[in-house]
Amino acid sequence: MSPTPAPPGGTRTPTRRIVLRGAFTAAVATGTTGALLPLLDHEGTAEAHPAPGPELGGSGSPAEEFAEMYRGREIRGTATSVVPAGATEDDRVSVAVEPVTEIRIDGMPLHVMRRADGTYVSDVRHYESYPTLLETARAAVDELGDARLAPPTAHHM
Repeated sequence: MSPTPAPPGGTRTPTRRIVLRGAFTAAVATGTTGALLPLLDHEGTAEAHPAPGPELGGSGSPAEEFAEMYRGREIRGTATSVVPAGATEDDRVSVAVEPVTEIRIDGMPLHVMRRADGTYVSDVRHYESYPTLLETARAAVDELGDARLAPPTAHHM
């Protein structure tokens, strides 16, 4: 095999493979940045999600609590922020706090998860998220109709 002669002028043109690799790398980097930017953008979300303080349950008090009858069903819910043991009053504002959420429909627990954007999603309506626990509970009751929640099962490995 003889080496490929260099094009006139002494510069090599990139091969199709090299161009496609570069384009793919740029697309992956751009997509990853776009996906992670909302999580890393602290300045833009400071107003939308203020730091947990006493008014949001930073001291262990309920941040959201409700109990009502909705369409003939009793729904109760709480979201309480838990602060690590030994945290000082100054640390309570700066420590990332994970709220503990609980919803009960007619006394049976409804599994609820908090999403990264602060909304909630439940096992009953897991394709749609809601801004508050109360709206999540009401949507679950709407979806259940006359059906009852099943008792929670233990996870076995």
